[in-house]
Amino acid sequence: MSNSNVVRAVCPGSFDPITYGHIDIISRAARLFDEVIVAVGTNTTKNYMFDVPERLRLTTAALADLSNVRVMKLGGLLVQFCEQLGARVIVKGLRFGTDFDYELQQHHLNSSLSPTDTVLLPGGRAWGTISSTMLRECAWNGADVSEFVPPEVHAAILAKVAEKM
Repeated sequence: MSNSNVVRAVCPGSFDPITYGHIDIISRAARLFDEVIVAVGTNTTKNYMFDVPERLRLTTAALADLSNVRVMKLGGLLVQFCEQLGARVIVKGLRFGTDFDYELQQHHLNSSLSPTDTVLLPGGRAWGTISSTMLRECAWNGADVSEFVPPEVHAAILAKVAEKM
């Protein structure tokens, strides 16, 4: 699966839900690398709106126009996932200084476990401060979050909120 001439990057996240901020980072990564694998994972500290199959489906739909991007489920350690796929780079988006502090710690740990490197992309001006956690909270409380997510994702959010009522 690994071609030494191809620079493959992994962009990990929980994508619950995928937002225009995520799409911005992934699109920019797709311009920088030959192939980008969006790794949809689970963080045990988060309360999810969507299960993994739903997040995979919504993320795949949101990124369908990016020909060098594919979406996969992340299981196990990120660095092991990268090694299995021949990915040399982990791409992460940054919103604030606290994101940098966390990602720097992650990079140091990851680089001690694997030869992968980390590229940090600052969030774009339009979407750089939006988080999925904030959007979920707003949506659960009836706010319109349609300007922050693709239409298919917004429809799925509305359906989830309706299920809970």
